[in-house]
Amino acid sequence: MTIPNISFGPFDLVAVAPYVALGLMLATVLLAVPVLTWFERVTLGLIHDRLGPNRVGPRGLLQPIADGIKLFFKEDILPSNVDRRIFYLAPAISMMPPLVAAALIPLGDFRVDMGGGQTRPLTLVAADINVGILWVLGLASLQVYGLILGGWSSNNKYSLLGALRSSAQAISYELALSLGVLMAVLMSHSMSLVQIVQSQTGGIMHWNILGLFPFGLVAAGVYAIAAVAETNRAPFDLPEAESELVAGYQTEYSSMKFAIFFMSEYAAVVIGSCVAVVLWLGGWDPIHPVLGFIPGPLWFAGKVLLLIFAFVWVRSTLPRFRYDQLMRFGWMRLLPVALVALMLAAAMSAYRTDPSAGSRIPPKPEKPKPLMGGTQSL
Repeated sequence: MTIPNISFGPFDLVAVAPYVALGLMLATVLLAVPVLTWFERVTLGLIHDRLGPNRVGPRGLLQPIADGIKLFFKEDILPSNVDRRIFYLAPAISMMPPLVAAALIPLGDFRVDMGGGQTRPLTLVAADINVGILWVLGLASLQVYGLILGGWSSNNKYSLLGALRSSAQAISYELALSLGVLMAVLMSHSMSLVQIVQSQTGGIMHWNILGLFPFGLVAAGVYAIAAVAETNRAPFDLPEAESELVAGYQTEYSSMKFAIFFMSEYAAVVIGSCVAVVLWLGGWDPIHPVLGFIPGPLWFAGKVLLLIFAFVWVRSTLPRFRYDQLMRFGWMRLLPVALVALMLAAAMSAYRTDPSAGSRIPPKPEKPKPLMGGTQSL
């Protein structure tokens, strides 16, 4: 899609595009939280055959605003004998990784008309680094430290148990998550999020979820399950199981500190869905090239909303796991499946990239054969 180059004094659209992308992603992550709380309540009401939010505004549209005002004016309680500094710092630690990871998410690409019949490619991303997916995985692993520190510093047994559960759950499912991501890297031959999307252009049949069939589908399923566990969403919400731990690591938090923990969970859901779209669903690529007239960011947003709906659907359908079931499923089921699928996909990829099969890898040049007398041919 070609767009005109817009100048802002000494700056033009190409120069300010990274800042525009960063602003869009940060606004999406922060503003999506109240919207998603309303969307989740409405969806749960429809699935459970309940009314859902219907008191504040039409169809409960103003309920997130009412919740925000309530939390803002709530008393900020500080329990006795807590580690004050860590207690205040923990919510910020859990909120920072999704906000930083937002800078690496590509939203779309365009051709900018520079005039004189010349165009220039433009990717709407704040930072495109060659190991972008490693950065995202590293940032995702840091979020659990906020939960651990919050539970440990609260001087509460339920909070501590929730923190211990979150650490064990993160360790158990990060391995499977990394193996699923590694399979997408194997199929795209790159760790740059932009290049991963560009390797899937051409429609749904070129997306990684159907690549190296059926191993791409298996890897996408492994990633989806592990992502739900990493974000502590039901049915893997053991760190804050209300029926067992009151509210888990959040038990002693109130007012805006509780709200920040709440926001970090939804922000992680948004970033996890964005990464899944980049890795498996072609990013901003349309389902068919015929539909390429629709702007790429709209395709990207639609796919992300579809995955967020899947998060809510799973929560409304499946009961919470027991803790032993959670650990057994992660170590004895999910991890072996991911490992076997990765090895088989690597073998299939190596077979398909054989030089005789038209590989991207050029064949090795043959060594010149020696002539009689030991001299080399020229």
